[in-house]
Amino acid sequence: MLGSFVLAAIALLPGVISAPSASLPQLGDRLHGSDSNAIQARQGGYFWSSWSEGGGTFRCQNGGGSSYSVTWQSSGGSSGFVCGKGWSPGGNRAVKYTGTYEPKGPSYLAVYGWTRNPLIEYYIMDAHGDLLPNEPWTAKGNITIEGEGTYQVYTSTRVNKPSIIGTTTFQQYWSVRTEQRIGGTITTGKHFDEWAKLGMRLGGHDYMILATEGYTSGSTTSNGTSSLTLG
Repeated sequence: MLGSFVLAAIALLPGVISAPSASLPQLGDRLHGSDSNAIQARQGGYFWSSWSEGGGTFRCQNGGGSSYSVTWQSSGGSSGFVCGKGWSPGGNRAVKYTGTYEPKGPSYLAVYGWTRNPLIEYYIMDAHGDLLPNEPWTAKGNITIEGEGTYQVYTSTRVNKPSIIGTTTFQQYWSVRTEQRIGGTITTGKHFDEWAKLGMRLGGHDYMILATEGYTSGSTTSNGTSSLTLG
């Protein structure tokens, strides 16, 4: 569980991969921990969320329209950030984006979201720095989305972890692009359809964002820049 949690969320107007021995923070912990102080509001348009903790320098800038940018440098201990823009609720969308993403250390760029009934936390990852899963990943196979790329699909299970409905046990679904890219289209519904063929069922959609994350893992710090625009 992470401490010293700060979250601001503002709606804008116009196979098996082994987990490391150390417990790594994830978005579910950050956005939904029992010690969180979450503020969320919706007035239409895009949904913005920004969080950081610990030492280091994290500058998540909520740009105009559908843009945002980040410059970060984590430090030792519990140090990291997550920010991004998207929608609440999420669902079947052609998430088009452009920009730059230059990470070093633990970091990723992904469409991230939740569903309810069943409770699922999901990631559609286009690019990453050091990829360090928190729990072991079980490989489900590869999927090819025409015009978008090939992704490796995994599942994992989080036991008694924070979620959008409180601390509970739930599954995670992952699509990880085999050839990293920054910019293009992620048609979420196509991933959802392919997941369903693999027995990976989703529920009703909660929020969904195009997220940038960077954090410290053990002695490995993270730094980089990201500048992204939806649409």
